[in-house]
Amino acid sequence: MLLRQVFDPYLAQYAYLVGCQKTGEALIIDPERDVDQYRKLAAENNLRITAVAETHIHADFVSGAQEFAKDSSVHIYLSAEGGPEWSYRWPGDRPNTHLVRDGETFMVGKIRVEVVHTPGHTPEHISFLVTDLGGGANEPIALATGDFLFVGDVGRPDLLESAAGVKNAMEPSARTLRESLLKRLQPYGDFLQILPAHGAGSACGKSLGAVPTTTLGYERRFNSPFKLALQDGEAFVKDILQGQPDPPLYFATMKRVNRDGIAVTGTVPRPKHLTPEECSQLASDVTVQILDTRVAREEYDAGHLPRSITAPLRTPFFSNAAGSFIDQNDKIALVVEDSVDAELATTQLYRIGFDKVVGWLSVGEARSAGLLTDRTERINFPSFDPAKALTEGEIIDVRTTAEHHQGHLEGAHSLPYTRMKRSLESLPRDRPLFVHCASGKRASLATSFLRAHGFNAVHVDGAYTDCGMSCTAR
Repeated sequence: MLLRQVFDPYLAQYAYLVGCQKTGEALIIDPERDVDQYRKLAAENNLRITAVAETHIHADFVSGAQEFAKDSSVHIYLSAEGGPEWSYRWPGDRPNTHLVRDGETFMVGKIRVEVVHTPGHTPEHISFLVTDLGGGANEPIALATGDFLFVGDVGRPDLLESAAGVKNAMEPSARTLRESLLKRLQPYGDFLQILPAHGAGSACGKSLGAVPTTTLGYERRFNSPFKLALQDGEAFVKDILQGQPDPPLYFATMKRVNRDGIAVTGTVPRPKHLTPEECSQLASDVTVQILDTRVAREEYDAGHLPRSITAPLRTPFFSNAAGSFIDQNDKIALVVEDSVDAELATTQLYRIGFDKVVGWLSVGEARSAGLLTDRTERINFPSFDPAKALTEGEIIDVRTTAEHHQGHLEGAHSLPYTRMKRSLESLPRDRPLFVHCASGKRASLATSFLRAHGFNAVHVDGAYTDCGMSCTAR
């Protein structure tokens, strides 16, 4: 048996290749939409992909199962445990797509894969128990846990309500998750490897570890939420529902397209390299969203295309900004450092369901053509006077709701940047908005978005703690 983990650092997402070296067959668990990366990995290891399995209807990326399903030689295994609302609809009557339930098994060469229903994060969630029969094993070596059990954390049970809008689902889901943790893992030994679908930086939990894999025994000893679930059900429910990060708005779209279907494209689209004249025309087209992918927020503030939104590439903020600020069907123009960044940005957008990238222009080309004409007013926290700001306008705190509750500027409005788009109508357009977070990064994203929509937004940059005692007012 061969096992490989495939890591997307920008979405903190893990997929897995499980290969039978005796027969040359391979299984991919929880693939992203750009499936060529898995085909390449399989070929490099003299394997062919014959099966794809998905732990649940994902909220943070477009699954690659639909792309693989167009190949009739690849068998797709999806959960049949979700009930009417969370049953897959896109497979239709495809003969190579199988809806599986708890206890069912399938083979990938000499490797047996057993389905374990592990609800709580979502109703349909399943995990995959892997046993290497070809290697002589009669006990499983690993459990692919999806968003059920992580390194140092467990899956958040609030997303059906907080992201997908299912009312009154949080507490029942938390209790179901606790039941799954209590009963579904009990039969297995401490040596069982745990293969999670996410690591540190994912919004699918609040304290995920940065170690890529773990064992069940280690998590039994040192995973605080897991231990609490085993000891005190009421305390677990209260704890797991507190402090979860506010989910980006695109999570609801991902739930829908992964359940109902999305266009199968075969590959990541390749956007056009724009001329400065073409980019200038697009900048004046209100139907086009412009993403500036520079990482240095100081450079963006000093000069950028009018109406552009900063979305720093090679960071988790890129997907969060794009997914929170623009719609799936919007046309997108990119401002990037070079063609390599244009390809990466397009791939990352494709992974979260944004297919309409109309083109890209380099920062150097835009600067030489005199297109970086807009500037963002910026105040560093040591120079920021909150009391004065409240007399002139409003203070907008774009940190998470949990951060705001822990301490905030007196009079500041809590408006997490990942949910801001829904609240634009509540914000005044006749007064300045002083936008801050904890370090200046999230505030930069939110300020650019507000300015792109015509608000007089000021970027309050730097560390929140540099503002003095007034920053800890509750």
